[in-house]
Amino acid sequence: MAGAARLRDVVPTASLRVYQPIEAFERDEQLHWERYLVEGNRARTVRPRYADRPGSGALGMISPADGEHAEIRVIDGRTYVSPWRVRLRVLTAIAGFAESSELELAEQYISKKDRKRARRELRRFRRRDAEMLPFAHVAAWHVPIRWFVLFRDEDRSLEEDRNGRVRLRYGTTIRRAMRRAEQAIPVLRRSELGPISDLILDMHQWLATFDPGSLVELDYGSLCDVLSWDELDDDRSARDLHDALEALEAGEFPRSADIYQGVLSRWAEVRSREVMN
Repeated sequence: MAGAARLRDVVPTASLRVYQPIEAFERDEQLHWERYLVEGNRARTVRPRYADRPGSGALGMISPADGEHAEIRVIDGRTYVSPWRVRLRVLTAIAGFAESSELELAEQYISKKDRKRARRELRRFRRRDAEMLPFAHVAAWHVPIRWFVLFRDEDRSLEEDRNGRVRLRYGTTIRRAMRRAEQAIPVLRRSELGPISDLILDMHQWLATFDPGSLVELDYGSLCDVLSWDELDDDRSARDLHDALEALEAGEFPRSADIYQGVLSRWAEVRSREVMN
């Protein structure tokens, strides 16, 4: 799998990420991240390295080759950590690939043998730590519209990072994010968009596993590199989605549909760029 270890670098992706207070981790993991900070890894700027374990099909399985890393935030003197847990995320994706993939030839990409191997390793993860969950969800070539339910326009930040790259992010507390999901679910269930409420409920249940003092971030990440400044500046998807939900709750169905269709069309156009690449 010569190219798989480089997917993170070449495929534009966005992330929905939870940052948990460092003191909320179990003692052993807390000590690990404290050492990580002391050793200066927080300032790491090099790209991650991965080891490739060949599989029986076209793809193998990757894992960190230089130790586990994390995204770090320090806000008002408090340290928040979002572990990458790359191995766990890769195994979860492989185990669920056939069920979620629209490819008719999914078996040519990941064999049944490799999916079984991934499930076995996932079970070993769970036995060691029943509460181990990924701290981030990643989407290629788009931001899933349901993610915007967790944020408001005032949570939005568009600025240059320390490397001069434009970055768009939303950030809020986990309590606010969960409350917004709770408000959206009944509105959607009373409409033709009922199935979307199940996806939002899944997000809510995922968030509920973390410490109540955690933060939630929607990071457009490397997706920003394929969008112009004007496209990013004009993108108000969280605001538009909540406007659509408020119109839906008020019974203004045509207005709600128009706003929602505008958000769908915007992201459909972004996703279409995958074909050109």
